Amino acid sequence: MCATKEFLADMTFLDIAFTGGSVFDGSGAAPIRTDVGVIGEKIVTVGIDEVNALIGEHTRVVDLNGKMLLPGIIDAHVHPIEAGLERLGCDLSELWTRAEYLDAIRSYVTSHPDTEWILGGGWQMAAFAEGFPLAADLDAICDDRPMAISNRDHHSTWVNTEALRRAGITRETPDPVDGTIERDEHGNPTGTLHEGARMLVLGLAPDPSREFMYEALMSAQSYLHAFGITAWQDALLGDYGNHSSEEVYVYREALERGDLKARVNGAIWWDRTRGEEQIPELESVISDFQEGDFKLTTVKIMQDGVVENRTAAMSAPYLKNGCNCGEAADTGISFIERESLHRIATHFDRTGVQLHFHAIGDRGVAECIDAVAAAREVNGDTGRTHQIAHLQLVHPDDLPRFAEHRVAANMQPLWASYDPQMVELNVPLIGDDRVNWQYPFQSILSRGGQLVAGSDWPVTTADPWLCMHVAVNRQHPTQHPDHNERVFVPGERLTLGEALRAYTRGGAEINGWRDDLGEIAPGFTADLVVVDRDPFALPVSEISQTRTVETFSRGRSVYRADN
Repeated sequence: MCATKEFLADMTFLDIAFTGGSVFDGSGAAPIRTDVGVIGEKIVTVGIDEVNALIGEHTRVVDLNGKMLLPGIIDAHVHPIEAGLERLGCDLSELWTRAEYLDAIRSYVTSHPDTEWILGGGWQMAAFAEGFPLAADLDAICDDRPMAISNRDHHSTWVNTEALRRAGITRETPDPVDGTIERDEHGNPTGTLHEGARMLVLGLAPDPSREFMYEALMSAQSYLHAFGITAWQDALLGDYGNHSSEEVYVYREALERGDLKARVNGAIWWDRTRGEEQIPELESVISDFQEGDFKLTTVKIMQDGVVENRTAAMSAPYLKNGCNCGEAADTGISFIERESLHRIATHFDRTGVQLHFHAIGDRGVAECIDAVAAAREVNGDTGRTHQIAHLQLVHPDDLPRFAEHRVAANMQPLWASYDPQMVELNVPLIGDDRVNWQYPFQSILSRGGQLVAGSDWPVTTADPWLCMHVAVNRQHPTQHPDHNERVFVPGERLTLGEALRAYTRGGAEINGWRDDLGEIAPGFTADLVVVDRDPFALPVSEISQTRTVETFSRGRSVYRADN
């Protein structure tokens, strides 16, 4: 591929030449042997002879021998500030067992004697009996300061008795309409709060300062750059959890100070406790951020919860007692009623705002597709692609509707395995008949649907190669704590090219960067990553071992491995 004429007209010598290795261009096809040349912020030429002719005395030549060059990875669903705050707080995300969690919490409490509220996150539900930790465990560590530690998916929070006391939560406290309080046989709260019930405690916790949030963003950005991630959609900006829409202005400050070295699209939170009267407020904020490296083009709507706490919206009831015995529990929660969801979708589709839905249960997924279909019926084709994240269960009848209504599937591939949460918590609640409905990535793609990929970090790791490993193998690598010998719904496996395209070109398309990011071609921005191997040339069992050597944002090196 030659340089375009407009670039050649003013071209001198290259600033950077990537030579001698494999290049994945973002198309989904296997990498090819070629060279790539960069001047300033742009890729200007692709081709061995073309690049060689433009290498000058001051050109930095990056030898790709044995390595691979690819477009900067785009995480289409991530929460960097929230993740950064957890990294700076009581962080349990790298641990796996109840004993490890308690040791880490005890250490944090001891080392922070003047911190009034002990806040953090990262525990997995499978580490506890029935998935729900107890206040008594936290009370044994600290009983005079409130403690609130969210689980990995941030749909449940572990609290101590002091936190329950401050929130006034007793056996007489009713469950909120959008959440539940775990209780013992006498109705007393036991220490785990789900969905909206979390906010009874988290709403009392102090908001982090803007300075602390800024530090969290910088920590998160460095972490993401180390994985080759150069752009992302921040999938929740607003009043959810224990911080506010200050996040938007943290991003603006980072941009103005020159510290934001990534392309970011933000999704403003739809407050499910309010109604359509909030639309003008959201539009006012969105209108202020339409240009530059940080923009707001998306509204985030959480339509249901998660399976493990029985709040994901299901078309058929959850099972009781861990068996397919016909004893119905409930069918979860739809946070926004059907007619309102249709009106919201129709309005934002008409005004050019993208919708980013959270939907886990098959009823929740269908409700979101129905809302987009209703918008298309009223508005016609506005050219806007909307998206649904997570998609744990999709009814087979809905698989072709992603392509039919141009709804992108925003997948979190790491979850598609027989990990302990799936085995111990999810399968007993949904039953064997619905297991094969889960994370149907290949079924959506083969029917013409669009795949994009995100990590949902800090829910799970931001490591895209571990995520792609699971997308391709449908199991964790053998050395991973969650490895299981069984392959999870093997018919839904992706090829490595399909998974990597979702993480590059797919992310660019869904975030409005189609003509600038996600591809290695002349004229595209030089957001590039060098990894230590060509994973296409190795067994798929080794995908997760891929490591970043160097990350470039707009042609500037923003991360380089120590070795």
